[in-house]
Amino acid sequence: MLRQKGARLGTTNSLERSLLVLLFFFLVAGVLAVGSASAPQAAASGGSSWSYLERDLLFVLVGVVAFIFMTRITSAFLANFATAFMALSLGLLVVVEALGSSASGGQRWLGFSGLQFQPSELFKLATCIYLAYAVARIERSGRNWQAILKAAVPPLLGAIIIFAEPDMGTASIIVLVTFAVLIVAGLPGRTIRLFAFMGVVLAGIFAFAAPYRRERLLSFLHPTSDPTGAGYQVLQAKIGLGAGRVAGLGYGQSREKWGLLPNPHTDFIFAIIGEELGFIGAVFVIALFAWLLILACKIALRAPDRESQLLAAGITFWLGFEAVINIASVVGLWPVTGIPLPFFSYGGTSLIIDLMALGLLVNVARRIKPPRPFEAQVPSVRAHQRRPTRRREHVSPRREMRQPVRETVSRH
Repeated sequence: MLRQKGARLGTTNSLERSLLVLLFFFLVAGVLAVGSASAPQAAASGGSSWSYLERDLLFVLVGVVAFIFMTRITSAFLANFATAFMALSLGLLVVVEALGSSASGGQRWLGFSGLQFQPSELFKLATCIYLAYAVARIERSGRNWQAILKAAVPPLLGAIIIFAEPDMGTASIIVLVTFAVLIVAGLPGRTIRLFAFMGVVLAGIFAFAAPYRRERLLSFLHPTSDPTGAGYQVLQAKIGLGAGRVAGLGYGQSREKWGLLPNPHTDFIFAIIGEELGFIGAVFVIALFAWLLILACKIALRAPDRESQLLAAGITFWLGFEAVINIASVVGLWPVTGIPLPFFSYGGTSLIIDLMALGLLVNVARRIKPPRPFEAQVPSVRAHQRRPTRRREHVSPRREMRQPVRETVSRH
């Protein structure tokens, strides 16, 4: 289960090394951001101001162990476990609906002796693994795109359950990732346009169906129309980002985290980063995600098999959509949906699952065969010159001229 085929133990390629370096930057920057953004709320809860940071370090430790496990797991094990993993994740979503605990207006967590677990985060990973191996299996069987479309039923069913929690942000991520993987699998253009149109219509209907979602959408369009209500969070985030200017107020010197900006250590942690580290810090975070997407795209293009290619593509879309939507929500370019910023927002389940997804990317990168050297593919000029040639018998011109004459004379 943990032995990688085609990869020598202890060897790394450039993509794998780059992902490991990127992981280091994500973990260090994420821990520092959570430690600063969560300090006021931790102190207000009556405990140590570093209590959130201590729990985040514990989540990092568990996540790194899960990351290492995913880097060593075999593709054959994932193929055998993909359907069971999807069934397990769906079952946990159903359990949440029946026995889950509520917080922040949604029933999304399962509690285990003081620990909180969010199954919808696990379902994102299950969606990527299941779609990769289900679609690849259907492609090998020779069936058409309609059969591939049926592979989207379990993820979409899970998205419906998550939407009912209610959690429209996570449900929208799962729907986007599902159809992005199907597009990579070769879904026809007419079908893509049809489902895109249906998705926009349904998203508009659902956005206006519930009062709180309607207020969020209207506050996104006109945040100053309700500055103390629905538009308050976005306006405070913009104030914090503006206060940071170029170099920021300094690490730990944010004013917005002291009760002005709600959720400063979770959904709106990017605003605290921009306030304390300024434009430079915000660009640094965006550059980390841009680097991640570039590496993930390269891994997907060079993947050793179809399953790995679809898996890398799904993880790329997943982390990319979350990062873009979260940052766009903070700066006011997208409605607030409650989607966390990967590797930065405080939350044990999301951080551990994100690290598992990154471990799968390293897993795929490790199995990429290095290209053959140019010298091994094209023979050198010197080697070509040394090639032995057949020696021809030297025949003088006079002998060549006399030979036909002799033959002619002998005939007469």
